[in-house]
Amino acid sequence: MQNIFRSIPTQMDYKGQKLAEQIFQGIILVSAIIGFICGYITEQFGWTVYIVIAGFALSCLLTLPPWPMYRRNPLEWLPVQESGTEEKKPADRKPKRHAKS
Repeated sequence: MQNIFRSIPTQMDYKGQKLAEQIFQGIILVSAIIGFICGYITEQFGWTVYIVIAGFALSCLLTLPPWPMYRRNPLEWLPVQESGTEEKKPADRKPKRHAKS
């Protein structure tokens, strides 16, 4: 059962995060404008609230899950270095020279 949950991708790349944020803000803005207009025409503030809540729910459905469109530009990580590389010992390092005052 745990393998099923581990196979679900949970990450999003940086460009995907930017796209998700733009989509989220766009849907919220459009739904707020449409809600305001509908509420103004019908003179019912409830319609404004319902339309904004519906826009919020739609934007959450589109932007919160890591859909494949948000994972198109993965980061290129550096290759893993072998553990056999030795670090310099403190005695092998050159002493630091201090500026004369």
